[in-house]
Amino acid sequence: MYDKAIRVAMQIAEKAFSTMDGDLSLAQIRDLITPFRHSTLIQRRRAQLIISRVHMVAAVFALLTPLWIVIDMLMFPWPLWGWLAGLRVVASGAFGVLALAYRPQETVQGAWRALIWLLSVPTVFFLLSHPLLNAHQIGGPASAVAAGYAFLPFVMVAGLSVFPITAIEGAVFAAPLLIAHFIAGIAGSAVFPFNSYLGALWLLVLLTVVATLAGMSQLHFMMMLVNQAAHDGLTGTFARPIGEELLRLQFHNAYRMAQPLSLVFVDIDNFKQINDRYGHEEGDRVLRDAAAALKRMTRSSDIVVRWGGEEFLLVLPNTDLAGALVAVERLRAAGLGLRPDNSPLTASIGIAETSVDVVEDWQALVEVADQRMYVAKQTGKNRVVSGAETVVV
Repeated sequence: MYDKAIRVAMQIAEKAFSTMDGDLSLAQIRDLITPFRHSTLIQRRRAQLIISRVHMVAAVFALLTPLWIVIDMLMFPWPLWGWLAGLRVVASGAFGVLALAYRPQETVQGAWRALIWLLSVPTVFFLLSHPLLNAHQIGGPASAVAAGYAFLPFVMVAGLSVFPITAIEGAVFAAPLLIAHFIAGIAGSAVFPFNSYLGALWLLVLLTVVATLAGMSQLHFMMMLVNQAAHDGLTGTFARPIGEELLRLQFHNAYRMAQPLSLVFVDIDNFKQINDRYGHEEGDRVLRDAAAALKRMTRSSDIVVRWGGEEFLLVLPNTDLAGALVAVERLRAAGLGLRPDNSPLTASIGIAETSVDVVEDWQALVEVADQRMYVAKQTGKNRVVSGAETVVV
């Protein structure tokens, strides 16, 4: 009863969201709020984009931060401008190391570390420069320059808008800047009274919301582009370029975790005859039905790739040869669909598996599965050739 109520509530919520914005489903909204349920492909693309933009922003800050030393020299007395210059040199060095030397793995965790580094430098700079400015009597044109230091958290919060982030990430990354601004207000300011700092804090919160919404919009656009590019338009399976990337990741994970990985190479038998005799529309229908059958008979963790015209590759993580044979026999029993003459659609299938076929890379594993599929094709079709060279008719 409880599960049914939850499903009904989810359906009502999804319908409400689709009414407000037909472009977003409830699942998509969830992915814009939290980063913890994104697909591997989205995670990788998002991490690449965040890290590349962190490097770009850090490089710009590394160049611009020390240039302001000239302004400090003209506006502030010694030794104030000297202390500020020292902070700027250190901050510029930290930005430079981030831009040139810091190369984390292209994972979400790596992207988070890079973004934390980027935001930590100006936050520390703000907290250290604030008491230095308060210790001096500043008036005239110098007070305008000092006010610029007080607005540093606003610049960094606004900068969140250039990153494809979720709502939770926007709140987490902006929190240290909000806290730093509040601490500065409590400590007192030679430029702004405390009441002005409270008003500025409210403005900073609003800016956080706007910047986070901009980041979520970027994330949504990126997810749409990735999903469109990732899937074959006819069959809905993964397209080959994305399939190769996912296979490379799965092969690396299997090697690192010492887990089996199976590949199943599926080639539909006598497909050219369908196109020649019945036309390409019927050929497309057969391909769609076969792809649907493959997706129905695989697990959510498995990957179905359209490898060529009538060729499909199944990537089965954490599956040994015996498990792959069971999956293939289940697929053959359920069937791939019907040909235009209502006869069963069959396929020649080759299987390769990492613990049986010792290969150096994923390309070699695909080649082994491809060769075994060719053997099945040459020995009568509608067969499965496995790593043990067993032919199942």
